[in-house]
Amino acid sequence: MPQVHSPSKKIRKTNMQVSRVPTSRDWDLHRLLLRPTPFGNETNEAMGLGVFEPGTATVDFVAKEAKVLVLGAGGLGCEILKDLAFSGFKDIHVVDMDTIDISNLNRQFLFRRADVGQPKALVAAKFITQRVKGVTVTPHHCDLRTFDSSFYSDFKLVISGLDNIDARRFVNSVLVSLVETDEDGDIDPSTVIPFIDGGTEGFKGQARVILPRITSCFECSLDSFPPPTSFPMCTIAETPRQPAHCVAYASVILWEKEFPDTKMDTDSPEHMQWVYQRALERAEQYDIPGVTYTFTLGVVKNIIPAVASTNAVISAMCVNEALKAMSYCSQTMHNYHMHMGATGIYSHTFEYEKKATCGVCATESLEITVHPDTLFRDVIAQITDTYRLKQPAVTGEGKSLLMPNPPALYELTKGNLDKPISELIEAGKHLTITDPVFVGDISLSVRVQFESLDD
Repeated sequence: MPQVHSPSKKIRKTNMQVSRVPTSRDWDLHRLLLRPTPFGNETNEAMGLGVFEPGTATVDFVAKEAKVLVLGAGGLGCEILKDLAFSGFKDIHVVDMDTIDISNLNRQFLFRRADVGQPKALVAAKFITQRVKGVTVTPHHCDLRTFDSSFYSDFKLVISGLDNIDARRFVNSVLVSLVETDEDGDIDPSTVIPFIDGGTEGFKGQARVILPRITSCFECSLDSFPPPTSFPMCTIAETPRQPAHCVAYASVILWEKEFPDTKMDTDSPEHMQWVYQRALERAEQYDIPGVTYTFTLGVVKNIIPAVASTNAVISAMCVNEALKAMSYCSQTMHNYHMHMGATGIYSHTFEYEKKATCGVCATESLEITVHPDTLFRDVIAQITDTYRLKQPAVTGEGKSLLMPNPPALYELTKGNLDKPISELIEAGKHLTITDPVFVGDISLSVRVQFESLDD
């Protein structure tokens, strides 16, 4: 698989003389990077891609120039930060918007009881910086979607330890949008920022290497993630049958009635205890067993059971790929690894191929075929379902057809929803669609074709 960053030319000059392996904390890293290997990444220099050059300059590049962004400081994020610090990376940034809850302490080992209530990013950064001398971890306690493309372009590598699909989709779209091409349409390797994505679910996990515009992107594999679980409101309110229905009733309906002016804080023990007690009362009313405080947290926060050992395994895979991507010391993963450890240890690596009709890195034109009399709202519903959009804004032939925000624009355009699509756009023309799940530079261009009236 081709590598994409281009270490400065000084590496070759400095690497001509390979140093003795020092006896220090980094002796194993130096043993790997200071001597030749038959397993180095063999890429074509004529393509502008790099090759492995053993020596101190390669070590220095990883330490001084390979600026890494870590997304998430939870169970997987803590492991990633630790592994990066012990793998020669000295300039690390971490983004996380959550605060520490007491339930985190059994697996998020950078935190202590005294840290409960503090921002995860700040505490994790302080712990690593103090524990591993020479490493600087810069924290960002905020939503990663508050940063624009210029923030992400400042990094050589991005590693995700997130459990939020929408956040990963957003970052993926940012990194894809940053890739530039020359006059011949060839990709500029210096603008490709590797995106290493890790995820765990109980004893299962996955790690993958995404080279934007070169390999499949995160959006290409969106179909492998089940859609978010939701419950019909009538079931929640009238005929609950499952413990989750009782929790949803307490968190969605009762909370709004009791605290109409207060947004629920899922990290607040007081708020979660209130939801748990109301859900338990409703479960007892309908004789539904299974409502516990832990279960309540799982439903409200969409918590997936976490196993510390799985986090450690997946983190090791991700950081191993990070080191290979920044030093060329070995071939990178090609490109998706599955880990299954429920009944033993089984792992499998395969190439996740690009999706031709991917909403972010499509190689083919996106197209939809509908009857001319199909209402515009139904067309938008079909596109929204296909590409898992949240709140699409639509333009066509230079006209704004649907603008969900601000409210004034929505009032001006909502009338189009009840018009036949043929009144708004001609056959063969494109609808341009933007959505909050993508960065502003990414939009869907969907060609609208009409079914024959005789069909």
